[in-house]
Amino acid sequence: MKSTLMITLLCILVACSQQPSHTLVTIADARDKPAQLVDNGDAGDSVGDILTFDQPLLDQNMKQLGTNSGVCIRTRVGHSFQCQWTLTFDNGSIQVVGREHDQGTSIISIIGGTGAYAGISGEMESTNNNDGTFTQVLRYSLPR
Repeated sequence: MKSTLMITLLCILVACSQQPSHTLVTIADARDKPAQLVDNGDAGDSVGDILTFDQPLLDQNMKQLGTNSGVCIRTRVGHSFQCQWTLTFDNGSIQVVGREHDQGTSIISIIGGTGAYAGISGEMESTNNNDGTFTQVLRYSLPR
């Protein structure tokens, strides 16, 4: 009886603490404002090179939602950068950090937010579309 009560209480606590899931799809548009490279160390692609960017952030209909701004440091030549950036909207911002691969899809951690996104947690899937844009699918939860 005691173990059944404990299991019931645990299930209630878990159910009450679950947060609703949300999905947001954005397009980082680097076509007109490509990232700026600071070539550190050896000439060309080398560890320590830095990318900085401040680009339009679009919705799936290519209408501007906000900005996509940040910095990346080359950690694996020809493979990936370690990045941190902020997606800024009228109602708040979302901060992300993680490894951005040169090709394919990267899974980036959502580490925080402001305004409507305060307390956010989740992941962002970033895909290089090879046309100067990146599709960013954010799957996240917000506190109740």
